Amino acid sequence: MSNVESGVEVLSARDVPLGGPRALLVRRTLPQRARTLIGAWCFADHYGPVDATGTGMDVPPHPHTGLQTVSWLFSGEIEHRDTLGTHVLVRPGEMNLMTGGHGIAHSEVSTPDTTVIHGVQLWVALPEEHRDTARDFQHHVPEPVRVDGAEIKVFLGSLAGSTSPVRTFTPLLGAEITLDPGASVTLAVDTAFEHGLLVDSGDVRLLGTVLRPAELGYVPCGTDTVTVANDSDVPARTILLGGPPFEEEIVMWWNFIGRSHEDIVKAREDWQAGSDRFGEVQGHPGGRLPAPALPNAVITPRGNPPRR
Repeated sequence: MSNVESGVEVLSARDVPLGGPRALLVRRTLPQRARTLIGAWCFADHYGPVDATGTGMDVPPHPHTGLQTVSWLFSGEIEHRDTLGTHVLVRPGEMNLMTGGHGIAHSEVSTPDTTVIHGVQLWVALPEEHRDTARDFQHHVPEPVRVDGAEIKVFLGSLAGSTSPVRTFTPLLGAEITLDPGASVTLAVDTAFEHGLLVDSGDVRLLGTVLRPAELGYVPCGTDTVTVANDSDVPARTILLGGPPFEEEIVMWWNFIGRSHEDIVKAREDWQAGSDRFGEVQGHPGGRLPAPALPNAVITPRGNPPRR
């Protein structure tokens, strides 16, 4: 669901269960009917804070194609294992970017010491020329930057004089911006980028438009500065995403991104058959996550609505 106010399109989230039998409820703002992508960002899940002392996050080994995943935590700790042999802990303020072009699989399980789980899971669509690229994993801990009552952690791209060294296949921006109570910050941004601001906590204004927690404000290309203000008397936390418009149409289904229905069918078949395409996640207790049944219809490519 979306509405447009003073040039900022406000996208609201829908609740989606994530994972297997002990699903974690997440709030999803991308994709939706009004907008499939912001730059190459094609998926935004926002979860928590939730009590993790009972079940927490427990996502068994599952596959990905045609994308990069970005894990960013506000609190808690998640154990990540993948078919590259990567075994790391995802911690708050530390970015983990996994590339699953031709195929990769991974598991995500909150650690026993985690009492509260809270963060975002983001996906980036790979462009046609790179969508079958090899598996990869990158880790980066951005140094916080202070600007006008805001603390900024740039995990992808460049903002406020800070640049991430992490490699991507299209130009991207990804940053956590936390504003002090009553603070306002104006940041120079690339006019060739469209941007989205996801609110985690606090009531904020993006270019004068009010955004509440779990909402995402979309700003089209052509803007050279973005002003974010915190109207609350407590700190407000947001995630700023950006990139040049992704002109390709994509097919998204389950954990796969392709360009056609046939791409999805083949990826599903390969996963169900235990193909070497995805490899094996070592060390995860328990089985893999089976793929759901395909819909009784052709999965059609989607892009963004035509620009006005």
